[in-house]
Amino acid sequence: MVPDISTGSHTPGLLRYLYGPGRRDEHTDPHLVAAWDLGAAPDPGRDADATPLTLAIALDLHVDLVAAERGKLPPKHVWHCPVRTAPGDRMLTDAEWAQVARRIVAAAGIAREDDPNGCRWIAVRHAEDHIHIVATTVQLNGHRPPRYGEARRVQAECRSIEAEFGLRRLKRGDGTAAKRPTSAEQAAAQRTGAERTDREELRSRVRTAVAAAGSVAEFFDLLEEQGVVVKKRVAPSGDVIGYSVALPGQKVAFGGGKLAPDLSLPRIRERLDATTPEPADAWPPMHPRHRLADQLLTVHRAVDGDSDPEAQGHIAALGEALDALPAAYPRSPARGELKAAAVAFERASRSRVRAEHAAAGDLRWAVRSLLHPSAAGGDGEMAGALIAAVILAVEAAVRWHQAHGHAQQQAAARAALDHLRTAYRQAARPQLAALATRAPAPTERDRLTALMQQVLPEQAARILADPAWPALAAVLAQAAADGHNAERLLWQAAAQRELDTASRPAEVLVWRLDRLAANPTAHEQRAHAARTHTAPHQPSTTPDRTHTDTTTPKRHRPHR
Repeated sequence: MVPDISTGSHTPGLLRYLYGPGRRDEHTDPHLVAAWDLGAAPDPGRDADATPLTLAIALDLHVDLVAAERGKLPPKHVWHCPVRTAPGDRMLTDAEWAQVARRIVAAAGIAREDDPNGCRWIAVRHAEDHIHIVATTVQLNGHRPPRYGEARRVQAECRSIEAEFGLRRLKRGDGTAAKRPTSAEQAAAQRTGAERTDREELRSRVRTAVAAAGSVAEFFDLLEEQGVVVKKRVAPSGDVIGYSVALPGQKVAFGGGKLAPDLSLPRIRERLDATTPEPADAWPPMHPRHRLADQLLTVHRAVDGDSDPEAQGHIAALGEALDALPAAYPRSPARGELKAAAVAFERASRSRVRAEHAAAGDLRWAVRSLLHPSAAGGDGEMAGALIAAVILAVEAAVRWHQAHGHAQQQAAARAALDHLRTAYRQAARPQLAALATRAPAPTERDRLTALMQQVLPEQAARILADPAWPALAAVLAQAAADGHNAERLLWQAAAQRELDTASRPAEVLVWRLDRLAANPTAHEQRAHAARTHTAPHQPSTTPDRTHTDTTTPKRHRPHR
């Protein structure tokens, strides 16, 4: 059961809509199911002499008395809350909807049971699956009802109603969800044939700009490059203190905080300021896609640590990584699923835990590097490795949200996983098939089989039986041909993380070796630290550094 509270200032206009045909003639048999006093509330749906205007006059009685006394109408005095059952729920009767309405206005503090000073309110039904509750928020004594925390109380009451009425049990919210598109916004999108509403499209563009930006000024530049109309709110001091965005040709603009709680300018500035221009640890040279895949491993360590703010900071940065992936692979067959994964994970990127964004500074910089022009091109290149790394990070986020009781975030992360796994199949399977065609000759493959049995004796049988073994053999053979020490690379790949839970261990090793071969020294420290916790054969040879560039590149600005 989904409530959606909003406020306004014109009672007659709202009632004309509720009792009218709707924007697409979808309203059928509009009528009252409940009111502050059914005997005193004229029903235009059942009484031929009643009109929406006469009902509005009755609802506005307390409002008009206050306006006559003070000389002006109270601001935002119209309280509107559509309440909808979930798809697949049974159809409630009018009497049941009346119970729902009375419980919701009581939970909100609009009109508590047996309160003589309660506000006037009605519940209109014009469809099978929902009602509209309308109240005027002035009490008989002229006071306004206290509304702080009403959304939380109404949501809690809806969860109780679901349980008692045998309806689908929705996840309990925590006040960090983005605002849903209104019915008017959805209708406008349907009329124009748009895939999503303006609010949803702008939210996606703003999140992508945040992921790529290195400063607030650059954030605004990136929005304008995407065709977004930006209006800045400037303080007398000249400082920018807020912003709103709109699509070209559209009159309706949305403030950042109306798109999502973490997209207000103070929250964006907090994230941008937390990422230093030069991370503390110098990075070895590697492709931005490899760098991001490597940095995604930090999500596991953060969520398994003792600091919840640091874990939330990494999960927020993981959301930015998902926002960046569709832009990084503009022509990939997996792009549609990557976009869907980013949209789904958006809800999982926030919780009531205040994020320590500085803890994920290197991960956020790796995301920005991915969107730099130097990383463009090669849509299929390394997509499997990067998506596989994202999947592991999102799985860690699922575990963290589950452990903390974040039901909505956990469900959103699981939905993102479904899209990511589909994207992985679309992007990785062709890469693995292409690698398999380059499998080495039988003699060389026999040598690599013996190497596998020597380095990973406990996993060798599963790896050799994996359909991806020919692709792994090709990667190992190529690494050796490029002058790398294949034994050392294989040991380092196995030491990164256990393989026991991997259903396709050879496939996992392909992507780990893909990153390692790009820069083997980048993983020396992690492999050394893991040596005491893993039991694969430790090679006696030293790693070949012939093809390793140990210089540190200068930083570049993210793509504008």
